[in-house]
Amino acid sequence: VQLQACGGGLVQAGDSLRLSCAASGRTFSSHAMGWFRQAPGKEREFVAAISGGGGSTAYADSVKGRFTISRDNVKNTMYLQMNSLKPEDTAIYYCAARTGLSISWYRYDYWGQGTQVTVSS
Repeated sequence: VQLQACGGGLVQAGDSLRLSCAASGRTFSSHAMGWFRQAPGKEREFVAAISGGGGSTAYADSVKGRFTISRDNVKNTMYLQMNSLKPEDTAIYYCAARTGLSISWYRYDYWGQGTQVTVSS
C-alpha cells in the first residue's frame, strides 16, 4: 500500500482544513487507516483512526469534536476534516495504514510522506 497525503497549509486559528490521503492498491478497504502528527521537538502522536469499512472510528481527546475522519473506499481515499483549528494543532500530519484499527503509531505498516499544517494565532 502506498499512501500520499495532501491538503495541509497555513491557516488562522478558528479556520478549517481538510486533509486527504490517497492510497494505491486494491486492498484499501481491508486496511484500517490513521492520522498521526508530529510537532517540532515532540513525539509523534495519534490524531484519529478509522476501520477498513469505516464503521469504527477513534479520536485523540485533543481533537474530539473538532476533527472528523472519514474514508471513501471507492476512491481509495481517507480524509481528515479539521475545524476550529488551534495553534497547538500545528504539526506535520501523516497518514498510515495497517490491518486492524489501532491508535498506536508503531503498529502501522505503511506511511505517507506527511503534509504540513500551520495554524497562526
